[in-house]
Amino acid sequence: MEKIVTVSREIAASPNEVWDLITNLPNMGRWSPENDGGKWVKGSSGPELGAKFSGENSWEGKSWKAPVTITEFDAPRRFAFEMRFPFMGGSDWSFDLEPTSEGCKVTQTWVDRRRKALVVIGGKVSGVPDRASHTRMSMETTLEKLAGEVSK
Repeated sequence: MEKIVTVSREIAASPNEVWDLITNLPNMGRWSPENDGGKWVKGSSGPELGAKFSGENSWEGKSWKAPVTITEFDAPRRFAFEMRFPFMGGSDWSFDLEPTSEGCKVTQTWVDRRRKALVVIGGKVSGVPDRASHTRMSMETTLEKLAGEVSK
């Protein structure tokens, strides 16, 4: 069964300022407790529709890489990407930005599209048995740290 986790936060910064930060995937490790950044791959050199990225992740001494493809790039409103492993599925990630009187509201969504094999293997590789609750914590931390950085 598909699981969806959504977290929102008001951030005292313009949608354009937040957009520039969240689309810079190599720097995501500055805010995320699990993602350590990564690098653009397969001819990609920055964020754009179809760009490929190899995410580097770690949690409690375990590390792994995740192949990512940008699937939506509608500046400065919606940024989405998918993480997929052949034959095992993966997950979809998105950031939606809405202007507010104080800056913007950022909504981050994760959709679990893992098949059973990836659930089992992923739990062992990452050391995270309950991916949905862990992902919620990670998303809340990411948005909190992002908000703290732009409000300095």
